[in-house]
Amino acid sequence: MGMTLHVTTGDRAVSWPAVAQLLQARQLPVQMRLIDGQLAFPDESPPDGWRELRVACEGRMVTIQRSDAGINLICWGNADATALAFRDALAAAFADEGS
Repeated sequence: MGMTLHVTTGDRAVSWPAVAQLLQARQLPVQMRLIDGQLAFPDESPPDGWRELRVACEGRMVTIQRSDAGINLICWGNADATALAFRDALAAAFADEGS
């Protein structure tokens, strides 16, 4: 069972490359794992119409789902403090880029 954190981004579609750049600037290197259920290269960028991503940092993974109202960030229910900090950093980057 997972824990979901929702980030409202309004009508604007948030660009993954812009979010990844924000995270890199904040010293948080993120690696791509899955794009819409398909395996991806760690440095691969998803197409504009992506619906779901799975990304990793420091061995922790977070699933990112687009919804009509924004972005859902999902991590495992037994996530440790590092995984939750990663999820929260993703939320901040999506919120910054979406505003």
